[in-house]
Amino acid sequence: MYSSMFSTHATNGTAIALKHTKIYGVSKKSDFSQKHHLLRFKNNRASKDMIQCRAVAVETFRPFVKGDKFQLDDVIEAQQFDRDILGAIFEVAREMETIEKTSRGSQTLNGFLMSTLFYEPSTRTRLSFESAMKRLGGEVLTTENAREFSSAAKGETLEDTIRTVEGYSDIIVMRHFESGAAKRAAMTANIPVINAGDGPGQHPTQALLDMYTIQREIGKLDGIKVGLVGDLANGRTVHSLAYLLAKYDDVKIYLVSPQVVKMKEDIKQYLTLNGVDWEESADLKEVASKCDVVYQTRIQKERFGGRADLYDEARGKYIVDRDVLGVMQKHAVVMHPFPRLDEITVDVDDDPRAAYFRQAKNGLYVRMALLKLLLVGW
Repeated sequence: MYSSMFSTHATNGTAIALKHTKIYGVSKKSDFSQKHHLLRFKNNRASKDMIQCRAVAVETFRPFVKGDKFQLDDVIEAQQFDRDILGAIFEVAREMETIEKTSRGSQTLNGFLMSTLFYEPSTRTRLSFESAMKRLGGEVLTTENAREFSSAAKGETLEDTIRTVEGYSDIIVMRHFESGAAKRAAMTANIPVINAGDGPGQHPTQALLDMYTIQREIGKLDGIKVGLVGDLANGRTVHSLAYLLAKYDDVKIYLVSPQVVKMKEDIKQYLTLNGVDWEESADLKEVASKCDVVYQTRIQKERFGGRADLYDEARGKYIVDRDVLGVMQKHAVVMHPFPRLDEITVDVDDDPRAAYFRQAKNGLYVRMALLKLLLVGW
């Protein structure tokens, strides 16, 4: 059920996203301004053909209309989104924030059931998805450790698991230890699939909440400087975040990591091709003094296999502490996708620039928005 871009263009009704990029004559980062879209529809397992269509070159804003179908069938990778849909999702996330704070007992998703299939450990992602579903009136079927406590332990294929689980639910949220597993699941299922992290691949919903947090904290997404710090080779969060940052204008990305976990070449090439100014640096303090956002990540021991020597070489090299805070600008923020070990010292937590717990809470609103959009539309 995987779709890479938009499938409909609303022409009437009430628009809910008021500020959108124009189709032409503005940002080069708006995917909708390109000549073509590749749209993928799947009405059944045999229908996976790709359809090409030409964008209408008119000077207009593109609204998203309440009641219309969401433009994506699944959420698998960050490259699916463009500026217009990101802005609209963030508008819905603000609505979800209001619902969560003021309207207990929402029935938006009453009658819908979400299955969570987590083959790797999770706290924030799994619980925030389950909380999001329940706060909108839906129900949850969950498995916390599907790798050991599902039929996968008996050798069942992912495809067979997905075909079975889709018979019990309306949407699947899956975390898997293999890169590309979420796309396999989406191509198998006839219900929406959300990628909650696939090995060292991507974590698109984390990137969405990260962008939402940056917008809320800094007040803009164009013209920002972001330092990505830590395990940039294995960190699926920084991979997805880099793809989304590339949608915006005048963004500068600093890559700060130990040599053994540098950012992958394909992502650096993607940034270059999309006109993003990026720079690798070994000096965290210098980068922190320039940035609007310092995005710290942990060194992921589970990705090193048996190479404890390489893990020891990487861990502890870059730590955000009070000294790093001391060189940061007053408006800047520190973010972290969690869990953290010792890469941000606990004495940073009380500084107002420590945004990571607010960031985690924003995950609830963004995931409420995605569930609502995928299941009932705009």
